[in-house]
Amino acid sequence: MTETKKTTIVLFSGDYDKAMAAYIIANGAAAYDHEVTIFHTFWGLNALRKDENITVKKSFMEKMFGKMMPRGAEKMGLSKMHFAGMGPKMIKDVMKKHNALPLSQLIEMAQEQDVKLVACTMTMDLLGLKEEELLDSIDYAGVAAYLADAEDGNVNLFI
Repeated sequence: MTETKKTTIVLFSGDYDKAMAAYIIANGAAAYDHEVTIFHTFWGLNALRKDENITVKKSFMEKMFGKMMPRGAEKMGLSKMHFAGMGPKMIKDVMKKHNALPLSQLIEMAQEQDVKLVACTMTMDLLGLKEEELLDSIDYAGVAAYLADAEDGNVNLFI
């Protein structure tokens, strides 16, 4: 009997291209029967935000963070060559031409492959993000839960 391999990824970055890399690796590992966890913290939580505006009770600072952060995976900027929003549009056009899946579809694929998507509860508290604002069917946990998954990990990445 072969032991299940585990892959864990900490997604810290809020950059579209880095989030894409994390999800491409996660989907690839899941396709090879790895048990995969992506722990979203700080700006990586933006990949889990719903596109629509969800009305929730927030403090002034929480509202400000909410307005400054992109709402949904497809609104995230690039790490390089952002060019006031032109870079993401250009890269998405090139991806479409080459039949590459956009980040939102990579996230859906990960969910279909039972990749464990975890939102960091400490960061949610710091940034004022509420569960209602994030995608359905994800997990919520702190760093201890991530470390428990990573401890047995064959591959552990920080993106």
